[in-house]
Amino acid sequence: MNEIADIDNWVFDLDNTLYPRTCDLFAQIDILITKYVMNTTGLEHKDAYKIQKDYYRHNGTTMNGLMQNYGIDPDHYLDFVHDIDYSPVEPDTQLIEAISALKGKKYIFTNADIGHAEAVLEKLGGKNLFDGMFDIRATGYAPKPLPIAYDKFLSAFDINPNKAIMFDDLEKNLAVPHALGMKTVQVVANDDFSHAQVEAWELDQGHEHEHVHFITDDLVLFLNKI
Repeated sequence: MNEIADIDNWVFDLDNTLYPRTCDLFAQIDILITKYVMNTTGLEHKDAYKIQKDYYRHNGTTMNGLMQNYGIDPDHYLDFVHDIDYSPVEPDTQLIEAISALKGKKYIFTNADIGHAEAVLEKLGGKNLFDGMFDIRATGYAPKPLPIAYDKFLSAFDINPNKAIMFDDLEKNLAVPHALGMKTVQVVANDDFSHAQVEAWELDQGHEHEHVHFITDDLVLFLNKI
């Protein structure tokens, strides 16, 4: 923990990072993404799902792949895929207190949009917890892990990466922060948790990577140790 003693900028991903993956919130989004791909391409479910995951793997997000290959309207896409039930996300007083106790500025940096982030934070009980939120619209629709997304985020809030730390559930989203000088933490599920909407390769858990400095399956415990 001495390695992060001088951190004064705390950067958190949103989905499956600030709430447990077991909420299955993103599974709802994933189903809607498949429907959107089907509507856009005219393909049946199996082929649309394959394109969805290929774009996610190689373009950062399915939306980015659809924009590049089909010229979709990103705002229409974001409104469609975030029309979900947020009730699985429960208040988390311990998490809110742990983040509140951190010294310095706190930020949300998400590939989703502000409306989705606000809905999640409202459920968690952290509506006014963060000093700033940076969403996919703010990046010009360039998603993590593309370097330009991080450059725009750091520039927007005038953050020194050498005094910042990034929390994300996806290890691929931590490679650029590491290269920029940020400390990195992968927040993992406490079991495999692959299912119809989440394949094992998407999680990439339990593997050591040079760009992942810390791994935790209990974000509250990790923050309280700090």
